[in-house]
Amino acid sequence: MNVADLSDAYSDTLQYVEPNLFRNYGGKTKFGGMISTLKCHEDNLLVKQTLSEPGNKRVLVVDAGGSLRCGMFGDILAGLTIKNNWAGVVMYASIRDSEEIAKMAVGLKAIGTMPLRSVKKGLGERDIPVRFGGVTFTPGHYIYSDLDGIIVSPKELTLDAPKL
Repeated sequence: MNVADLSDAYSDTLQYVEPNLFRNYGGKTKFGGMISTLKCHEDNLLVKQTLSEPGNKRVLVVDAGGSLRCGMFGDILAGLTIKNNWAGVVMYASIRDSEEIAKMAVGLKAIGTMPLRSVKKGLGERDIPVRFGGVTFTPGHYIYSDLDGIIVSPKELTLDAPKL
């Protein structure tokens, strides 16, 4: 399902993430699903713990404060994302291992790369509304992402009706 087509059908109910904020890093360029959130700054232990659980085709949205000082996601976490059936990850921070992740069937948006790894203290919050890119990401709402951008909806979207 293309984000542009969803935008055409539902523009009055959508939030649009600011353009050019995120770059696609995963080998899977199109993904979407129910939102689950984390808020953690330069500490990715909660990210690892969350992606180790069954994803049930959800999308993990991580507010890491837009940090460019360390990689909050790498190839090991990409492997967990695939293994545990997460639809994708939106990381408001830098990632690492980008060359390897690009070869993996994982949906991943992030704002940059940095080879330095994050700390592992487990500090942060889970499944709370987070805000960045001009959008509030609410657990239980839906997110859709492709090369055209990212949209957020309070309900699951379909394109059952014929296009006009």
